[in-house]
Amino acid sequence: MSPQSSTSRPLISNPVVPFSEPAYLTGLPSPYYNDSHYAWQAHCRSFISSQFANALSWEDEGDVPETLFKTFADANMIVPAFPAPLPVEQLKAAGIHEFASGLKVEDFDYFHSMIYTDEMLRIGLSGPAASINTGVAYGIPPLYKFGSPALQRRFLPDLFHGRTRCCIAITEPSAGSDVANISTTATKSSCGKYYIVTGQKKWITNGIWSDYATMAVRTGGPGPNGISLLFVPLKENEGKGVERRRIKISGGGTSGTTFIDLDEVKVPVENLIGKEGMGMKYIMTNFNHERLTIAIGATRSARVVLAAAAEYVMKREAFGKTLVEQPVVRHRIAKCAVMLESQWAWVEQIVYMMQKLEKKVGDVELGGMTAMCKANSGMVLSECSQCAVLLFGGNGLTRSGLGETVEKIFREVNVVRIPGGSEDVLLDLGVRQLVKIFQAKTLALEATRGSKL
Repeated sequence: MSPQSSTSRPLISNPVVPFSEPAYLTGLPSPYYNDSHYAWQAHCRSFISSQFANALSWEDEGDVPETLFKTFADANMIVPAFPAPLPVEQLKAAGIHEFASGLKVEDFDYFHSMIYTDEMLRIGLSGPAASINTGVAYGIPPLYKFGSPALQRRFLPDLFHGRTRCCIAITEPSAGSDVANISTTATKSSCGKYYIVTGQKKWITNGIWSDYATMAVRTGGPGPNGISLLFVPLKENEGKGVERRRIKISGGGTSGTTFIDLDEVKVPVENLIGKEGMGMKYIMTNFNHERLTIAIGATRSARVVLAAAAEYVMKREAFGKTLVEQPVVRHRIAKCAVMLESQWAWVEQIVYMMQKLEKKVGDVELGGMTAMCKANSGMVLSECSQCAVLLFGGNGLTRSGLGETVEKIFREVNVVRIPGGSEDVLLDLGVRQLVKIFQAKTLALEATRGSKL
């Protein structure tokens, strides 16, 4: 069958731990997936599972193996972190035509992207996946979307193949979700050949390993119209205006979170991405991808932790019976399961709409919904992880043994609820955007009616 054809899968005869897999992977029918998606899922699971076999120990050690990123890059398994559809022309120019599963880059769609993200978080921990994907997913797209042809020719091939790495550097000590108020400045040198960059960037994922940063800087006055994007060399300026240090965080500790100090760093003017003053608009084009990616990963983490709880209570005995025989235990799991499966259905629905809508339309129509979906994913993860800790009891508080995964995922909750736009900000943003769309359409409809009178 072609990648666009549909298929039906027979029911799986082997038992599946309740809530451990999305319905489409338990043999139940779904309108969303075709043979290409099932083949891609099998490839992702095989490759990613083999690479992440020791991921739980990495969290204790505080870092991932040095070779991990290269292994993914050599297998073309960093490319799926880009938003769908992929930059086909530029990838092919760099010699990347298909993945090991046989999936061609031009056939990669939003569901392939969702499957990849879901499988990357199947260990339940965000750190290992983020150590590979965050810079790729958010740092490279502005370059291939808005960079000059010369800038793209110079940097994209090495970035696509993982020979060099970059990060996205937006957040600052005093400007997190309030992107429009960043204060890092980039002023032209007297000779006009360089931007001189001074400021600080904080909570920059992958920053410690990156050769470059796609950096939001202020080239103009206050507010969003004064922001531009620069492709800033970090590694070559280490000790010459660039200082980096690792930040330890409560969850996702293997993701390479970094504080970057910039003191009069010289950046060639040719490294401007697009036009001056357009940085905020460029950043916003990737918001839906970022927030949906976080939502997909968080929903899988919630699935991992709730399934662990379900499996545990079916085995654990107390007061002469297994825990699952206690109505209060079943009720607690059921409440979380309702939230989890509803969240996953919402994710699938948004992915489907993204696939069907023109990107410009989807960016507008789905912006508020995606923001709320991301916020809700953190709340679902919080409920599922707390449920699991309570059901595991003392085991859920220990960093080894039966409750190791549960304890680690519990520390991941706020890593979801804050980055990518904090929960309260996104909930408010979602409603404001939906109201704005309603009001604009109402005015347009009234204008149309008026013209017919």
